[in-house]
Amino acid sequence: MRVTTDLWVSALLRRVFASSGFAAVVQRGATEAGAVFVLARDRMGGISLYGPAPQTSYDEARPEERFFSPIMADADGAAVDARLEKERRFDPDIWVVEIEAGSVPVAELLALRTP
Repeated sequence: MRVTTDLWVSALLRRVFASSGFAAVVQRGATEAGAVFVLARDRMGGISLYGPAPQTSYDEARPEERFFSPIMADADGAAVDARLEKERRFDPDIWVVEIEAGSVPVAELLALRTP
């Protein structure tokens, strides 16, 4: 059984804050099953964007886990905004969460899968 997106995002925010980082919900999407995009800023101002991994990347042994794929790395803000706008046109119910990881790297906060 998968948890709702609202609950999963709340847990992500708690994990980020517990690691002395910062997190904010930029766009709130569908409560039950909205797709989540994570915009990660590093301490030097670099921006990376992570989105839902393809369905083939899901592990049936861990159905509660949400997997992410890197979409953009070390991108500028305008390029990230353009990509998110494209995603919003495709699905207006997306979630956008911005994080600045603290002592825990992004790779430990999100379950990453490379395409």
